[in-house]
Amino acid sequence: MSYDLRAVIADAEVLRNAARDLSGARLALIGRGLSLMPMTDVLFDSLTDGSGVSALGFRGLPGGFEKTLSAWSVGGPMAYVEAEYFGGAGEQRAAVWSADSIVLGPLHVGEGQPLPPAGSPISQALRRLGVVADLGEDEFSATGLDRHRHSEAWTA
Repeated sequence: MSYDLRAVIADAEVLRNAARDLSGARLALIGRGLSLMPMTDVLFDSLTDGSGVSALGFRGLPGGFEKTLSAWSVGGPMAYVEAEYFGGAGEQRAAVWSADSIVLGPLHVGEGQPLPPAGSPISQALRRLGVVADLGEDEFSATGLDRHRHSEAWTA
């Protein structure tokens, strides 16, 4: 089985206000008061400034969009996350912006690398957004990011 996620995550109201003028943006409520904006192909194409791949090392972050995330973060912390797994092997990336600056990351755990003691990049980013996991779960499952296996499914 595969899992693929490329998305912006933030407080539901903060993300709704930030993305209101993006015609290709579709938001989905996830757990703990957060929303997710999947980086679909249509949205990616509408956002890229033509500068190529992000200097932060993300595969699905449109060129120049990190500046937009930084500006949006004035309204509240905002994360960009990527995860790609197939048959249990894969990788994760995450970064968090707040108050017009990057405050976490970019974090990356590659295929075959152990997770750091602080948890996966996405769990660390969610924690920075205020998610507190219940005993026996991580922030990833606490927000319900395991409900769908592909980015587009969040808004289908």
